[in-house]
This record gives sequence, structure tokens and C-alpha cells, in this order.
Amino acid sequence: MSTRDVIRSFLNAVERRDADAAAACFADDAPYRNMPHPAVYGPAGVRAMLSNILAASSEVRWDVVAEAYADHRGHLERIDRFVIDGTECAVACHAVIEVDEARGLITSFRDYVDLTPWRAEVVPVLERWMARQAGNDPAHDRGSNTIG
Repeated sequence: MSTRDVIRSFLNAVERRDADAAAACFADDAPYRNMPHPAVYGPAGVRAMLSNILAASSEVRWDVVAEAYADHRGHLERIDRFVIDGTECAVACHAVIEVDEARGLITSFRDYVDLTPWRAEVVPVLERWMARQAGNDPAHDRGSNTIG
């Protein structure tokens, strides 16, 4: 499987909001570093990292703005979009992804992101979503702001 195909399999799983399928794209010892956070390792770590945001999202799209591939490595500039509680939250990322083509698995994933604007955008939305999950339904505009 080519580097591009392995990476696309991961991206497709994320967009389907399938943390198990996304995690299955990783080698057992593969680090996933969402800079500047500490790395998680292997399928279990990736599943744990992704499952909450994917579960909170009614829709996910990771738009690839630019991509380049060489020597089992992919560089992807992306805009990651999550619709949470009717509100789209987007973050610009740049990933460096290494792949073992013989096994068809990601062996390293480094995602670089400016967390300040992301946190400013997503934290209030997630707090509202969590309150709703806990049975507290704060009054707010229920209009949909979906991707597209």
C-alpha cells in the first residue's frame, strides 16, 4: 500500500468518525504527537486521543490544502473541521506522517498546530456540549452551522 493510500485510509476513518478504524492505521509502537502535547503510542493511544473529539462531533472533515510525498513520508497542510453542538470549529494543521508501506501502517505522525486560536474556538463549544450531555441544556441558538 502506498504512503498516500495509508494516509488517506486514516483521514477517511477520521472523517467517518471511526476512532477504531483510524487507530488501526497505526503500528503498535507508532507515536502520534499533537504538538506541543506529549505523544500517544500505537492504536490504543490514537483511539483514546481521537475518540472524545470524534464522539462530540456530528460531522468531521479534514480538508487537505497541500500535500507532498517522498521516501515513505507525507507532508499534509490541512484545515481540520469539527461540527460540535451545531457549531463548526476549524483548526489549521501541518502533519508529517511516516509510513511503513510493506505493512500498510503509519509509523509516526507529528501534527503541528497553533493551539491558541483552536482553544479559543473549541473550548466554549465543548463546554456547552458537555453540559448538554450531563443533562444541563443551556439556552442558546439551536441553529445549525454545519460544514459545507
